[in-house]
Amino acid sequence: MTRRKASGFTLMEVMIAMAILAIALVAVFQSQSQSISMSTDSRFMTSAALLAQSKMAEVETSSALINHSESGDFGPDYTQYAWNLEIGDTQLPQFKKIEVTVSNKALLRGGTYKLVLYKATGM
Repeated sequence: MTRRKASGFTLMEVMIAMAILAIALVAVFQSQSQSISMSTDSRFMTSAALLAQSKMAEVETSSALINHSESGDFGPDYTQYAWNLEIGDTQLPQFKKIEVTVSNKALLRGGTYKLVLYKATGM
């Protein structure tokens, strides 16, 4: 009497396959999450740089560079972004330090961008 070999997978083979699948899925989900995070950071850096340059150009064209500090937002187009401007002296009396900081209220981590310009006065 010959025994027929049963076809199919053993429980051990199924468990090993499930473990391999679980490890692969965790890696894929982690990669996707990291990609979304990097996309958000990239979008912030691009927008913040353009907004800071815009504000800096506005300040540069003003006639007087007096020491002061002010802040505000960018209006209804960029409601989550705010700016802070500081104009101060440097160690050299003929230069002023203009510092524009743009921040995003929605980002908890890394939501600030700073642009600094040293401009000669009286020229």
